[in-house]
Amino acid sequence: MLNFVWANLISILDNFTNILATTHPNNLISETSPYLLQHAYNPVQWVPWSDEAFEKAKEENKLVLISIGYSACHWCHVMEHESFEDAEVAEIMNKHFVNIKVDREERPDVDQIYMTAVQLMTQRGGWPLNCFTLPDSRPVYGGTYFPKEQWVHILRSLVHTKEQDPERVLEYAQKLQEGIAQSELIDVPQEIVQFSEEKLHEMILRWSRQFDNLEGGMNKAPKFPMPNNYSFLLSYAKKFDSEKVSNHVQLTLQKMALGGIYDQIGGGFARYSVDMIWKVPHFEKMLYDNAQLISGYSKAFREKPDNLYKETVFETIEWLQREMLDQSGAFYSALDADTEGEEGKFYCWSEEEFQKIQDLDLKFVREYYNINQFGFWEDEKYILLRRETDSEFAKKKGISIDVIKSKVSEVKNRLFEERKARTFPGLDYKCLTGWNAMTIRGLCDAYVTLHEEQFLILARNCGKWILEKQYASGKLKRVFSKGETKIEGFLEDYAHTIDAFIALYQVTAEFHWLESAKELTEDVEQNFMNAESKMCYFTSTDSNLIARKMELNDNVIPASNSVIARNFWKLGHYFRDNAWISNAKQMLANVYEGMEYYGSGYSNWGQLLLEILNEPIEINLVDMEFEREEILPFIGENVVISYHREVPMSINYEKQGIYICHKGRCLAPQLDFEGARKLYSELISLSNNSSSL
Repeated sequence: MLNFVWANLISILDNFTNILATTHPNNLISETSPYLLQHAYNPVQWVPWSDEAFEKAKEENKLVLISIGYSACHWCHVMEHESFEDAEVAEIMNKHFVNIKVDREERPDVDQIYMTAVQLMTQRGGWPLNCFTLPDSRPVYGGTYFPKEQWVHILRSLVHTKEQDPERVLEYAQKLQEGIAQSELIDVPQEIVQFSEEKLHEMILRWSRQFDNLEGGMNKAPKFPMPNNYSFLLSYAKKFDSEKVSNHVQLTLQKMALGGIYDQIGGGFARYSVDMIWKVPHFEKMLYDNAQLISGYSKAFREKPDNLYKETVFETIEWLQREMLDQSGAFYSALDADTEGEEGKFYCWSEEEFQKIQDLDLKFVREYYNINQFGFWEDEKYILLRRETDSEFAKKKGISIDVIKSKVSEVKNRLFEERKARTFPGLDYKCLTGWNAMTIRGLCDAYVTLHEEQFLILARNCGKWILEKQYASGKLKRVFSKGETKIEGFLEDYAHTIDAFIALYQVTAEFHWLESAKELTEDVEQNFMNAESKMCYFTSTDSNLIARKMELNDNVIPASNSVIARNFWKLGHYFRDNAWISNAKQMLANVYEGMEYYGSGYSNWGQLLLEILNEPIEINLVDMEFEREEILPFIGENVVISYHREVPMSINYEKQGIYICHKGRCLAPQLDFEGARKLYSELISLSNNSSSL
């Protein structure tokens, strides 16, 4: 008993010491990033990324800790609580290191370099990312999450090695820097690459061996939604009439929308599920994947008008508008996984909580949302998820679909109102240009599919925010937080903004979007591009990091190089710029050999290959008056639409009409949209049937 009391007294004293140590903020207090501000009262004397931090390390002859994370990262919070809030740990860190905190979403360029270093050292990566460097920023040791005892051991070991064997540290830093540089080498083909459909077929053949044909996605856990994968696979399935590929994507999208990874009450997807069945999510909601999933479900609805897809699009956009929309017109970055220190607390339910809700049809809730062994998670908590679509559920219960939909609406509204009384997850309120551009693209795709005017209003307002706040200085900026615009844009920001502006031009017929896309592309060519390979660095020419990285592999977010290559392809046709068309082909040629072995990592490149093999369909509306909805049926993946004679692709058409051209051949001009749509549909059908498996 005495030991128990003594242990508790020690714990109380430790906590009191930590409180005293955090009375005064550190140098992060002036930052605008929510993630950095979370650490502003740590006893660790954190400083933001800056040249001054490294100068301080040189003057004091200290190693530098670069600790990287993001606000919605669960294990970042865990390590903060265990180590960075601990006075004993902070004392060691403050005495022997210059400690830099980095928000990876603000500075993906820094994250890329030190993630590469940690992967070279440990063959794995993730967040929190902790990398130790020399005062000249060259890495010497790193890893991800470390428990407190291991972290203290690492700190002391590094100090000892630096003091006793400094030559060894320098030698290792040199080797790591060389490894980082080697990872950026691009093999430029010496001969002209002949692009072929066989490359796509081989890619799909190998990739499909990893399909989970029971639950969708890949046959492994954790499962991440991969929107760009699904978009490419749908394009491939349509082009080559592949029922197998189409079914896999439809299965995946259905399972995700019914699963626990989707917020069944409030809309929107969590970042990933920890299991094979999309059941238990890692509960943070990120803007970038929801933006792309809006596109994916919209595209899927065009191929198969499933009400589940339509509802998913509407609910996800409603969530964005309700919880993620800044007054500027931009969207916030993320919602945290944790609430009051507990993961998923906002989203999960207990049986007791259900029973306390008045006028709730608990029997229906149990059946519809699987408040049973299937929906059970842990600690008496249930994750709401479904096993059937509404039509399947209605059929099973022998009730009309209208009755089921009415009941679902009633129950969902009741649970939503009840949930509103809970403490909301933490909000990462910074607005990132690239992520917002993806959201614009998603909203435009949803508008094209579902003709909901509000989607276009949101997209246009967000585009206006980029032009007025993020591009006002003539250079694209990445971050907007607390009314402040900062940090030079990266290739990701440029690439997705150009794509978004092309989409806005196509759905609005407003010329300034296309002009801005052209200006931004010229900036990329001048400040990001490698002259030989035509690949683009992630950072512009004024970057002062130890390496300039290139982003080549498509992931949850497609590689910025694959996005910019597709932009070169489209704008090259809009502006009759053969150099831009050549850039797109050269960039694809650089990754062409071997892309068949890693389909999920080259899906957006695969989309570009499809487009280059098939050539774009060009539609010129010359002196035509129209309602906006009349042009929506013409908008597609590999279509460029011009509404203005100023656009070079339209410059030679003198007479009024709708001109549809493909592969150097123009169909007879049409003076009405009904006739043009008929010709367009026939052309699409012929194009997709030109080859098949």
